[in-house]
Amino acid sequence: MDELIDLLDADGNKTGETVLKSIAHRSGIFHQTVHIWFYTKNQYILLQQRGKYKTIFPLLFDVSVAGHIASGEEIEDAAVREIAEEIGLNISKKELKKIGVFKSIQNHSPELIDAEFHHAFIAELKVPLQELIKQESEVEDLQLTSLLKFSEETWGMANLRKYVPHSVHYYKTVIKSIKKEL
Repeated sequence: MDELIDLLDADGNKTGETVLKSIAHRSGIFHQTVHIWFYTKNQYILLQQRGKYKTIFPLLFDVSVAGHIASGEEIEDAAVREIAEEIGLNISKKELKKIGVFKSIQNHSPELIDAEFHHAFIAELKVPLQELIKQESEVEDLQLTSLLKFSEETWGMANLRKYVPHSVHYYKTVIKSIKKEL
């Protein structure tokens, strides 16, 4: 879905301008996204397998929930909205713990450049996996993976064809932040 988003400068500051998401991606203009990683108290992490019809990284495993922040939308409101849309879970903003903002530039093609600042959060998953309702257009599958296995596969990027290629620093921050909560 194309939506109006706020533009950012290379340092992550809002410029006061807005543009359609499709134009930002086509032109490589910085904008904001939310990433929410869910974990369980028994040391599992919720992974989302991207939909098979996604333009970028189809069928690779990624963050539990992710999405763009609409123009004028508060960051935490976008996170709560995306969680409800993608996995059918309603949570409050107070359940989110922000772990950082990560600058990411990925040149997928001359017509698709993701220049984003990911506002990353963690949250405890308090319902069984089977209660989640995946958004069919976005999500192929949801699965719980042990935090240990996830760490091994992402820190050394030993399984490059399984996960979306975020930086090792990003993955380490997510894992270390979750471990602090356990």
